[in-house]
Amino acid sequence: MKMDTFQGYRRAVGRPGIRNHLLVLNVTGLTEAAARRVKASLPMAVLASSQFGIGMLGEDAGRTFNTLCGMALNPNCGAVLVIGADRRHVNRVTKVVRTNGKPCEAVCLDETDYDSLTLTDTAIRAGTRLVRQLSRQRREAFGPDELYVGMECGLSDPTSGLAANPLLGRLSDDLERIGATIVVGETLEWLGTEHQLSKRGRSAAVARDIVAAVSRLEERAIRAGISLTGINPNAANIRSGLTTIEEKASGSVAKTGTAEIQSVLDYGQVPPCNGLHLMDAPSSSPESLTGFVSSGVQIVLFTTGLGNSYCSAIAPTLKISANEASVRVLPEQIDFDASAFIQDNERDRTLALLMREINEIADGALTIGEITGEGNEVISRIGATL
Repeated sequence: MKMDTFQGYRRAVGRPGIRNHLLVLNVTGLTEAAARRVKASLPMAVLASSQFGIGMLGEDAGRTFNTLCGMALNPNCGAVLVIGADRRHVNRVTKVVRTNGKPCEAVCLDETDYDSLTLTDTAIRAGTRLVRQLSRQRREAFGPDELYVGMECGLSDPTSGLAANPLLGRLSDDLERIGATIVVGETLEWLGTEHQLSKRGRSAAVARDIVAAVSRLEERAIRAGISLTGINPNAANIRSGLTTIEEKASGSVAKTGTAEIQSVLDYGQVPPCNGLHLMDAPSSSPESLTGFVSSGVQIVLFTTGLGNSYCSAIAPTLKISANEASVRVLPEQIDFDASAFIQDNERDRTLALLMREINEIADGALTIGEITGEGNEVISRIGATL
């Protein structure tokens, strides 16, 4: 399948955006309510927020900071308005944003006599200036090698493994051939398939990284006294017919297609090259998608069997289902009907239609999740708080 170009917004550094958001980036829990008021008051604005403060430690604090910066640097964000309780927290983020040439303003609670309403007013004024600047930018043509796609599944059923995820696998191979970048996460859903995936590693080191990621997850569960098979598949998966993690994983990793795996990324890590990558990340869709966004994904393709309304706030999230019943009863959730892919003689046609849909979304057409306001971001945490 072919994608000659897409229409995006040029950035000073990195890939172009397929959206031109003002990102309202809240970096402390004390100021989240004000940040929500600011986002609601400004067109073109989306919100990403950390609900925590100064008590995070070590690797956990580092992950939160890196994810906040990664979301700010996502190409879909044309400008960033940073809101926080104190100048120290805010300055750490704004320094990274400005170093990458992105328009940025910052407002702090401790500089408004700790008045949340004054903070809100000051931030809306700053955001107004940024939105006016963004509104003057125009789209231009870019090649498919500038596209970075995340692939996710949630609330799967047998149609996910039989059709929707294999469809994404075919698409992943096509995107890889035309120079795009693809990422698939959910480490838990590699369980039982990790050795097959490792054979596709670009090098022996990548192969080892794939197996090691799954082994670390298993060891963590054992130390916590948790049975992974008791967590995934979940109750909804089991009711729909997926009874073992190996069964679910086989369907889930079909999203990876057949291409060589270039690397195993840490949570939110920017891929070092184009092609197919795995991300060692939680299976929870909100955390997984935010990891993708922090790494620079411009669009997410999200398959579901039973229905799943969760979307990224920053990256348009295209909902795909091969379950005819779900497509019928969820017309204001499912963007793309993949049910025909189950039929051999419809596979090429369905793939072509999906590629066309992605091209239109990249050019500016809205997903249902964008229209209904389902978007959110959830930073994955790994430690206790003081």
